[in-house]
Amino acid sequence: MTYALFDDAGKFFAGRVMDQTQGSVQIELESGKRVKAKAAHVLLHFDQPAPAQLLVDAQALAQEIDLDLAWEFAPAEEFGFAELAREYFSTSASAAQQAAMLLRLFDAPHYFRRAGKGRFRRADAETVKAALLGIERKRQLAAQIEQWADEIAQGRCPPAVREQIYRILFKPDKNGAEYKAVVEAARRTQRSPLELLQGAGAIDSPYQFHWKRFLFEQFPQGVAFPVVQAPAIEEELPLAAVQAFSIDDSHTTEIDDALSVQGLGSGRVTFGVHIAAPGLAITPDSDLDRLARARMSTVYMPGGKLTMLPEEVVQAYTLAEGRDCPAVSIYFSIDEETLQVQESHTRLERVPIVSNLRHDALDDTVTAATLCGEQEATYPHAAALAFAWRLAQALKARREVVRGKPETFTRPDYSFALEPATGAPTGAERVQISTRRRGAPLDLIVSEAMILANSSWGGWLAELGVPGIYRSQASLLPGVKVRMGTKPAPHAGMGVAQYTWATSPLRRYADLVNQWQIIACARHGRTAALAATFKPRDAALFSIVSGFDAAYTAYGDFQHAIERFWTLRWIEQNDCRELEAAVMKDGLVRAETLPLVLRVPGTEDFARGTHVRLRVLGVDLLTLDLHAQLLQRLDEPASGDDGADADEDAECSGPLTLAIDVAEPTPAVDTAAAADGVVP
Repeated sequence: MTYALFDDAGKFFAGRVMDQTQGSVQIELESGKRVKAKAAHVLLHFDQPAPAQLLVDAQALAQEIDLDLAWEFAPAEEFGFAELAREYFSTSASAAQQAAMLLRLFDAPHYFRRAGKGRFRRADAETVKAALLGIERKRQLAAQIEQWADEIAQGRCPPAVREQIYRILFKPDKNGAEYKAVVEAARRTQRSPLELLQGAGAIDSPYQFHWKRFLFEQFPQGVAFPVVQAPAIEEELPLAAVQAFSIDDSHTTEIDDALSVQGLGSGRVTFGVHIAAPGLAITPDSDLDRLARARMSTVYMPGGKLTMLPEEVVQAYTLAEGRDCPAVSIYFSIDEETLQVQESHTRLERVPIVSNLRHDALDDTVTAATLCGEQEATYPHAAALAFAWRLAQALKARREVVRGKPETFTRPDYSFALEPATGAPTGAERVQISTRRRGAPLDLIVSEAMILANSSWGGWLAELGVPGIYRSQASLLPGVKVRMGTKPAPHAGMGVAQYTWATSPLRRYADLVNQWQIIACARHGRTAALAATFKPRDAALFSIVSGFDAAYTAYGDFQHAIERFWTLRWIEQNDCRELEAAVMKDGLVRAETLPLVLRVPGTEDFARGTHVRLRVLGVDLLTLDLHAQLLQRLDEPASGDDGADADEDAECSGPLTLAIDVAEPTPAVDTAAAADGVVP
């Protein structure tokens, strides 16, 4: 009885020969299945042993063949496996030995290159040496992965894995040994990678985890600025005949904007908005411009910030009290009785800054009662602030007519104060959370002044044919987001015909770009389009819009995440066992006295605004989850809107998103962030 060994697409089979022609062979396998093989694919005919036994014997013998010795025996020219088997074993090599040599050669391409069915050619010595080195490296790497996986599974984190933790979790190289070790350890222990690494001591603290992750993703080269000098403004600027004042929080060092009021009692008041003018000194494509463009915006977080520009540069152009500061000013001529804006004009000038007023020092004294004269005003610039407040209320009312509904400020803004604990690491500070009601007089004065300036400058750029960076919103319908672009369009949320960002050039790159365009308009008027830094349909401007939008969103997400971290720390520090909240929708609720949105099972069918009491079950500072249980429904939902903006409905429980298989909370969505004191 005749048997045959044949090759089928790189796999070897053996069976009984049933029929044979010049071009093909019909073979019956041990399973009883009959297959037809090309005659050229039949590599070996034999009479014994049986086909199944031949394959078993060949596989065992193949493992015993010394490849180095076989390589020495192999001829320099092309050869067949049977020839080498006779050289290696004996001139009467058995069928099993010949088949063993075939299997061994086929599985050793680093020693022998395939030259056809059953044909091979010996690789040169250098190729073999390099291949063996590569095989040894792979073996050592596999052993290293195995060792690391063992350590991680046992609760110890190797230094190499610790150094790569953020890459492993968020931007993994799936071929990397460190990543493979974590995945293998997670498979063995049936734990999520994040939980596993935390248990292995790879995460120093939850705060450092969030902070270092942010730096890894947004500032991989670090946050330090190179040594730079703030360039002087060469242009001779006239001195403005105003007494300007700014309104900011005490921690604000980048004072971008100030106000002035002239002509009170004359029937025609000049209301000035003065913006710091780094654009007069920082030129496009300069070193400072590249620094600002790389960062795009100041990053804010409780207890600190990463400024867009180096601090020494900020201090050179900030509107500091007691200085005549270069500024881009827009003056509005206002009818003192009707508060109608009659005209506006822009100037490049030096502005005397006589006061830096601070919210936290004045919010309790600058009230509606003092501003309207019902109580005595004992603070600086009382008359100017009283007019500015009247004007702000009028401007807001007019915007609300366009908007179609009033702006409601039923929820407060929250401020975080961190009290360092002696010897404690960052993230262990005592946190205090305070509130400031949105729409307070000073807030309203600043926000309406900035809206007026930004919308007016946006219209002026459009009138002169100079492109700028605009923010627009097509409607107030739920889900319609604010968009950035280079063409003016209505902003439904603001109730204005167009809206730019141009009032924070020390803090936002989009504002600095717009300031360059405004400066060109102020210098050249009707021919500004020819002299402006960016021309219509400028590809560089589109690139800036895209880059700014991405960076600003990422920074906002981080700010919300780290504020959520400190809110959860407050709950831990104060041993908060219960919370009261208002239902939003789809199982989301908003805490009544904290900046916190979370998902609570059992509230999915409650109407919006329903008040509930929750039991706090646990806090996870890594995933930023608060686990809570519905205790009690307190009342029926309040009538009307609770003041939430449409896109705030998308807020959720936590921002952590991992790039490997790990239990993930739903990522938080950036709410309508306050900018210049208003919803942008």
